[in-house]
Amino acid sequence: MNRLRWFLLACGIFLLSDATACVPRITAVAAARETTPEVRPADGWEAVTLPDIWTVRWPGHGEGSDVAAVWYRVDWERGCDDANAEAVGLGIDGIVMAGALYLNDDLLWRDVATSEPLSTGWNLPRWWALPASALRAGGNTLWIRTVSPRELASGLGALRLGTVADVEARHADLTWRQRTAYLLAASMSGVVGSIFLVVWILRRRERAYGWYALMSLCWTSYLATLLNTHPWPWPFDSTLAMSRLNLVLLAAYVLCFCLFTFRFGEQAFPRLERALYGLTGLCAAAMIFAPRAVLQPVSMTVLLVVALVFFANCVQFQWHAWRPRRNGRPVARDVQHLLLALCWLLFLVVGIHDLLAVIRAWSVHATWSPMTAPIAAVFMALLLGGRLAAGMRRIERFNQELEERVAAARSELADALEREHAQAVANARLQERVQLAHDLHDGLGGSLVRGMALVEQARRTRQPLPSDRVLSLLKLLRDDLRQVIDHGSSTGATVPETPQSWAAPLRHRFMRIFEAMDIASEWQFDADWREPPSALQCLGLTRIMEEALSNVIKHSQARHVRVECTQPEGGGLAVQIADDGVGFDIAAVRRTGLSVGTRSMAARAERIGARFEVESGERGTVVRVTLPPTG
Repeated sequence: MNRLRWFLLACGIFLLSDATACVPRITAVAAARETTPEVRPADGWEAVTLPDIWTVRWPGHGEGSDVAAVWYRVDWERGCDDANAEAVGLGIDGIVMAGALYLNDDLLWRDVATSEPLSTGWNLPRWWALPASALRAGGNTLWIRTVSPRELASGLGALRLGTVADVEARHADLTWRQRTAYLLAASMSGVVGSIFLVVWILRRRERAYGWYALMSLCWTSYLATLLNTHPWPWPFDSTLAMSRLNLVLLAAYVLCFCLFTFRFGEQAFPRLERALYGLTGLCAAAMIFAPRAVLQPVSMTVLLVVALVFFANCVQFQWHAWRPRRNGRPVARDVQHLLLALCWLLFLVVGIHDLLAVIRAWSVHATWSPMTAPIAAVFMALLLGGRLAAGMRRIERFNQELEERVAAARSELADALEREHAQAVANARLQERVQLAHDLHDGLGGSLVRGMALVEQARRTRQPLPSDRVLSLLKLLRDDLRQVIDHGSSTGATVPETPQSWAAPLRHRFMRIFEAMDIASEWQFDADWREPPSALQCLGLTRIMEEALSNVIKHSQARHVRVECTQPEGGGLAVQIADDGVGFDIAAVRRTGLSVGTRSMAARAERIGARFEVESGERGTVVRVTLPPTG
């Protein structure tokens, strides 16, 4: 009883559905070459199966012209009577490249451009709702005209007739696969590529980011050629130019893909990289300059070469990530390299599948790359972002360590500076003592020598020194001692107005001694300064002249002394003290180290930046001090 009930219910459902069903049925599909522009052929029709590529059947069709046209005739039946008639849905996966659609003898749709430059809607699915009023009772015919260069895989995609709802649903699915997914992938690749391009500009040493940015932008441009439906500006304003550009961009993408892999994986293949540059340039040149007669085989060859390079790079990185070696020795695996290897494994599988789909006719909707590209873009953004974050963390740790080391170095430097300061203070004290010794020797010592010379002269002549002369000697000693105290530095000293005023005190002090010792003296100084020396230089030269004249009094036994100060034409100042005394052996005195006065004069000359020279012989001694020009 239960079985009978189920059987009767099934029969009722079948009869009800059969009474209301209106399923269109295609009865025949044929194609014919167009001989007269935009006129349906009267003969030459051949039965075909959709999808169809007419360039395989008629490879010579359209030779000598920019484009060729082929007509398709689709005969079909409504599958129901007029009482149950309703709108019929028509869907076409794609028309290569441009086309027009006629329902029976009425134009239903036409592309914007059916002559060069053509509309490029080969990757654009289309659908229409055929109203019941436009349909004939019984049989109907669809006439589809396709226009394309014969060098491309031209033809008509799969065609379907059914209910409006079913055709529209299928159209939405194909639109997602063939348009929306590509648009989403292009947008994400463009955004991610632009972001990492900015990162690379800010961090030029991270070349992996730069190559990934360039790779993403090349992929975006490649997808733009797939999504484009209108001609681009010159020189890509023709269908063949767009086809050439498409493969050039694909070759550039694969080159950047390989170089990004090498940089990210820290692989060094200099010869291989040069070979890749050359191969990419060769592929681009082949696509750009290939004649139309061989464009189709050249395009297929370039596509296969680029695909093989892409697959080879994916395979080699698997080995590098899972079996890493450095300098011939195994090393630990890098997590980032493993993640990239997994991503490249996905690319490998998708690439092989899509290559086979493209080689087969009209399988664009079956490709996986549009579906996986957004996921891959997000994954790569996370991977590179993670690497960037890891690098930033390393920089932060480095900065922290650097701050700690700088603090330690600052502490060590402070200790060292403290020690240097203590040593500098000790050296300054020692230098002050040496300076004081030189000043006492050159100043007060010279006055004592002069005083002793006067006393010795009075003793030999047995004439006592007058009290005013003794008082004058004591005052002179007092003045020299005060000068030693006051002129410990030259900050408070001033430069005399003329050379003669500078030499006057020195001349006055020594002339009296020379007259008492019966020594003739000659003083020659200019009336004005050409280039006045500094106060420190004046003081140094004064001390040197005092020491030199004191040596004349003590040792030379000279009868004549000449003191002169000249100013050469080139600038500077020259002071010379010459006597006609007995002289001395300069080399012997330097070897024994007994000449304190000579060493003192040389040290003073060095401190004021002057050149000190001493010449001595049987005819006398010459002491010469030369200041260089200040300019």
